[in-house]
Amino acid sequence: MPYIFRKALRFFYKASETDAYLYHSIQDITTLRPVNLQLYRLAVSHTSIAKENEEGIKYSNERLEYLGDAILGAVVAEFLFKKFPYKDEGFLTEMRSRIVNRESLNDLGKIIGLSKIVEYSGSKQGRATHKSLFGDALEALVGAIYLDRGFAKCKFFILNVLLPNFNLEDIANNHKNFKSVLIEYAQRENKQVKFVIINENGHNHIKHFTSQVEINDEAISTGNGFTKKKAEQAAAEKACEVLNIL
Repeated sequence: MPYIFRKALRFFYKASETDAYLYHSIQDITTLRPVNLQLYRLAVSHTSIAKENEEGIKYSNERLEYLGDAILGAVVAEFLFKKFPYKDEGFLTEMRSRIVNRESLNDLGKIIGLSKIVEYSGSKQGRATHKSLFGDALEALVGAIYLDRGFAKCKFFILNVLLPNFNLEDIANNHKNFKSVLIEYAQRENKQVKFVIINENGHNHIKHFTSQVEINDEAISTGNGFTKKKAEQAAAEKACEVLNIL
């Protein structure tokens, strides 16, 4: 057999083995059968290994991550809304945040096995130096499932594969004081944090407040609530998300 054909044949078998491994890995992780494998290949391709096409566009999992983030947040929000019918908006927001924050998703990505298939710069050495690498890939995976199998299958994956990894009772009974977290962060980083009420409206007994978090006099986030305390907590939570300190 001519050398060029032997080389092509080796490449074919190698590609086939790689595709088969990815196919079975995705099926094991999601319990769903992949149809468009290219979507999942993109979902596990970190931006650190992205290559440009002829038009100068880099292909990585960032766009799928954006889509998956929105879908994951919506499904978790609906689940919590039904799970806790008598809890207020602040409780539900905090619960959702603690489930879908970067640290939680990063740990969850490792638990379900994404560390075995995510490709990134340095992956051959087995070191994950990129922040929230597996959490980002998990969101991208959600986006890939949505595009490949539709919303119903994607929702099934979130509710039956992802959420069972969280102890909702512990989360519900262990409220995080985001304001305290932010103040501790500011002290640790030698920065000044301020909470400023920038808007107040409503009647005497029903008022609505908007609080703004400022760090070193720079506005970071805003939050709303029916009391100043709740508005500050909402603003602090958003600031923690922006600063990635949850």
